Amino acid sequence: MQIKLLPENERPVEKACILGIGRLTNSELLALIIHTGTKNKSAIRLAEDVLALCPTGIGRLGESSLEDLMEVDGIGTMKACTILAAIELGKRIAASPVTEKVSIESSDDVARMFMEELRYMKKEHFRCVLVNAKGEIITVDEVSVGELSSTVVHPREVFSQAIRKSAAAVIFVHNHPSGDPSPSQEDIQTTKRLTDSGELLGIRVLDHIIIGDGKFSSMREMDLID
Repeated sequence: MQIKLLPENERPVEKACILGIGRLTNSELLALIIHTGTKNKSAIRLAEDVLALCPTGIGRLGESSLEDLMEVDGIGTMKACTILAAIELGKRIAASPVTEKVSIESSDDVARMFMEELRYMKKEHFRCVLVNAKGEIITVDEVSVGELSSTVVHPREVFSQAIRKSAAAVIFVHNHPSGDPSPSQEDIQTTKRLTDSGELLGIRVLDHIIIGDGKFSSMREMDLID
């Protein structure tokens, strides 16, 4: 059924205006992004077909490629790009720093900052969060993209920005594309090497957070950092 033939209180735009955008279903939200249907399918039906690509949950939509979306009958290049643009914008909003200083009080604070962006990454991203003496974030530096190893994540690259920004401490964050945040032996060895280097520079390593799929591990809480 075409959306214009639905009762007014069931149309996504009207429903959003009356009840608020938060009351829309996933398919209704996606229908607003898709905007128009085809001759044989409404925008809501197209949205339902797109969501069917992710039987385990909408979170997997963030892993979809242009080609994946265009396999859905009725989704062309423009609609697929529009969906991907909305997903990317959501990731950037979730990861964007606020203008006021953000204080880190726990590993949960760090995980919340990076979870929605990093949990879907198909490559490992290693980031260094620079912290001042008050525990406030100065900036976040992306050190490397790819397999985490002592050769890729070298102390020189890791601490260069920390020295320039006069950081008192750092927190390392990286993701496991497998979804399992358990630290590997390579993670442990690399972290030990970086922690030792930080001590020589007078920059304390507060933690190393590993992001998985909706879960994380803290190497500090696991007693893997002295």
